[in-house]
Amino acid sequence: MTTVDERDTQIALPGDEAFESATQVFNLAAPARPAAAVTARNVQEIRAAIRYAESHRLSVRVHTTGHGSPTARPMHDAVLIRTRMEGGVDVDEARRVARVPAGTPWGAVVAATAPYGLTAPHGSAETVGVVGYLLRGGMSFYGRKVGVASNSVRAIELVTADGELRRVDATSDPELFWALRGGGGGFGVVTAIEIGLFPAARVITGAAFWTFAEAARLLSTWRRWTLDAPWEVTTSVRVMNLPPIPEIPAALTGGPVLCVDGVVLGETEDDLPAVQRHAEALLGPLRAVAEPVLDTWQSTTPSAVLEAHMDPSDPIAIHGDHMLLDEIGDEGAAEFLRVTGEGSGSPLIAAGLRQLGGAYSVPNPAGGALDHFDAHYAYSGAGVVDGPASVDEIARHCAVIRQALSPWDTGRTAPSFVEGYEQPQGHLGHEQMVAADRVRARVDPSGLFRDDISPNASAAG
Repeated sequence: MTTVDERDTQIALPGDEAFESATQVFNLAAPARPAAAVTARNVQEIRAAIRYAESHRLSVRVHTTGHGSPTARPMHDAVLIRTRMEGGVDVDEARRVARVPAGTPWGAVVAATAPYGLTAPHGSAETVGVVGYLLRGGMSFYGRKVGVASNSVRAIELVTADGELRRVDATSDPELFWALRGGGGGFGVVTAIEIGLFPAARVITGAAFWTFAEAARLLSTWRRWTLDAPWEVTTSVRVMNLPPIPEIPAALTGGPVLCVDGVVLGETEDDLPAVQRHAEALLGPLRAVAEPVLDTWQSTTPSAVLEAHMDPSDPIAIHGDHMLLDEIGDEGAAEFLRVTGEGSGSPLIAAGLRQLGGAYSVPNPAGGALDHFDAHYAYSGAGVVDGPASVDEIARHCAVIRQALSPWDTGRTAPSFVEGYEQPQGHLGHEQMVAADRVRARVDPSGLFRDDISPNASAAG
């Protein structure tokens, strides 16, 4: 196979090395299989890819790091644009804003903002792409303090279906700016994004692990603490079945363990005493239940937040599920442990509850289509796929967990936590979907990006 030259842009076809590079995904269980692909590094290459799609009667799809590949619609009749835009992260210290080219991972943003004592509501892994994470809501370990990550977006640069490069913000095109932030996609190819930053001088972050024998008492203690926890603290609890590999301490691989991880934010050095009190209020009662087998919680710099959740740094094949839950109470906590812990037969490597509330739950008047989460917890669970049989096994157990937690299921989801295209999902109401569709019809009247819309994010289906 050879590449096709489309006005100085190399559009790669299956079998080409450039095609393999452009279609790389982080979740290896969901490979991207478009009709053609390109890695775009500038606006001209994006425009050429759009022209190629139009001339070959193909739709246009977009990704950056490929972390969200399981949620993508089939691509067999599409050109996939992988954005790797030129330039680095530009920090405006005075305005507390960073401009980030599309394709940049969060690790680069954290490194660029740290010298200024600032940070962003980033994800828990340094390899996740900034643009996809932000436009799909994003749940940060700073979220209970600063809210849904998409609320931090100050401006968006994108190429629309007509090839026009637009810079969109709250004044230049408020409808498009609203729709881009959580509206489900299908508006164009984002080339850069401007993020509002906030002070972060010191954090206490890490993870503590206990044997499953004390899981019921630990989960009860953690859950009761979450009911009135300070907004400066965002945590999660996970039941983990970790594989015996050299990178993981042996103490964590002998069976299910319960993990509590998260972040306590201190915006200034003067906040450190309060940060320490908040951390002790969380960790003291947990450590009193039982001594952890491993405990990495410590006072450190904000850059360490990227390591606390221990997300994989290399591509991996996983399959899982996600729900937003109401307060589960003692009954729901017991059900969660029954279907995820010892004796459950769970094939999931991790099943957890992310703490919401705080600023996560507060509607933002200046926010986009997705500006808050009306839920107490975000459940997510995933297993490692090592063959067709394991996908079925993981899917069956995900269904068991979904049924067990159904009394507390809000029916809504967080787009950045969704694990698969076919799972139940929805983060917009009908009126929001209609409003987003109106914007799509204006900027993409021919429907070039029609298949780049998230499931259940359009009133058109």
